[in-house]
Amino acid sequence: MGESLHLFSYFCGMFVRKRRNRSGSTSVVVIDKSSGKPKELVCIGISSDAQEIEDFVYKGKEWIMRHGGQSVLDFDGVGESIARVDEMLDNIESAAINGTQLILNKVYDLVGFDAVSDDVLRNLAIARICQPGSKMATAAYLKAYYKEDINHWQIYRYMDKLYNTQQEAVQSVSVAHTMRILGGQIGLMFYDVTSLYFETPSRDDLRQPGFSKDGKTSESQIILGLLVSAGGYPLSYAVFNGSQYEGRTMIPIIDDFKQRFNLKDFVVVADSGLMSKTNIRLLKEARYKYIIGARLRNESESVKSWVLSLDKADGRIYERHCDKNERLIVGYSAKRAAKEAHNREQGIEKLRKRYATGSLTKDKLSKHGYNKFLEISKGVQVVINQDKVDFDARWDGLKGYRTNTKLPVQTVIEQYHGLWVVERAFRISKGNLEMRPIFHFTEKRIEAHICICFVAYKIYKELERIIQKTKLNLSVDKVLDIAKTLITLQVKIPGTNRFRTRTLFLTPEHKSLLPLFECLGIEIQNG
Repeated sequence: MGESLHLFSYFCGMFVRKRRNRSGSTSVVVIDKSSGKPKELVCIGISSDAQEIEDFVYKGKEWIMRHGGQSVLDFDGVGESIARVDEMLDNIESAAINGTQLILNKVYDLVGFDAVSDDVLRNLAIARICQPGSKMATAAYLKAYYKEDINHWQIYRYMDKLYNTQQEAVQSVSVAHTMRILGGQIGLMFYDVTSLYFETPSRDDLRQPGFSKDGKTSESQIILGLLVSAGGYPLSYAVFNGSQYEGRTMIPIIDDFKQRFNLKDFVVVADSGLMSKTNIRLLKEARYKYIIGARLRNESESVKSWVLSLDKADGRIYERHCDKNERLIVGYSAKRAAKEAHNREQGIEKLRKRYATGSLTKDKLSKHGYNKFLEISKGVQVVINQDKVDFDARWDGLKGYRTNTKLPVQTVIEQYHGLWVVERAFRISKGNLEMRPIFHFTEKRIEAHICICFVAYKIYKELERIIQKTKLNLSVDKVLDIAKTLITLQVKIPGTNRFRTRTLFLTPEHKSLLPLFECLGIEIQNG
């Protein structure tokens, strides 16, 4: 009879369950799960003695025999298994959707930002990557997912303190990390600028109207200058008032960067739009090595004649020494020539349609600037000057570069075209991280906002590098989308004050992130 009772553990949905209590004792109860939802029928007894607990279990099975009707043998111990599962579920202390936090916190530390000792900066930068938004939305996100009891006014006060206190520290960390991953030296420094607009026409010393790269001509803006290394890793940044001519931003930020980090051997790469005679002179006077875009149509007459006399064969590269230290390199691309010709034809066709009558009337006149004061009483005759069109076509496919390096011409061109990494940095910062529009109105908070976005972009780029290192065929955004559905459970070990935690990888997409977790050294189970 005793052996039979040992086998009969599940009858008509009933089974005996041992439940650990917080006091350390064990309750032996009979559970009915015939309706799908567990229901406690009777408590057989409570004890801390192992033998007495087993006696209660035996009595519980006897109780089921008396009350359960037809019996079903449970040779596989289904009832006991259910009891163990229920016991585990009853002891779950918390469940966190924290996959992105696990990944980004680790990357934050690997870059070295943990040395700044600023948990608020950490949380704000990571939140900017996971769910960019207003400071009120950020506070709500931190409470919901990070259990950070902080409101948006506390964030604003923090930003007032962050102003000009952590900028130096975070840039130093970023530079040190970049040098580590590039083998100990910077090598190339790419510089470019962009504009960041405000959803307001209000102006002050910093927020000024200017040329907007986003087409926001009616809003005030600031100018952001950014230095990045090869690969697009951010090095340094500076903020200028919105009316600042972008060409005047380059030399100050490079001078400051060189002095702060005692750099000696590097090459500055910049677009022709930032170049002026003054900038070129200052680069030479400072003895900086440079690769810059050349404005071929602004060259001297002798140089222009030489350029236009070149044989336009696809892929051909020509070189001309301007002085003993500087070279002008000119390349021709048939693909570029076709594109420029196509764009010009489209533009001319639009002009033909717009001025089909052959006259310029007031409704066709641009309303920008002081043109609004003009009056046209009679139409002004307009024609398309074919000579100018033909002259413009002669430059199709030609691209110029100036450099004082001794690098091979092909290397010069390749390194110049690395400028796309700055453009991508701006695209990610403005798009993924939603750096703009800016909703802050004091200089302190504007500077702090840029600092937070700089840290966020650095983390983003380092995660991208690690993903490529692990050979995952996933983008940063896809990894973060998957990580947003990962759940970490914290379970209390019954009868103790100890816990076990485990991050659950339930789907094939979840499991695809396991190599990344391993590479980052993130424990998915501990306790």
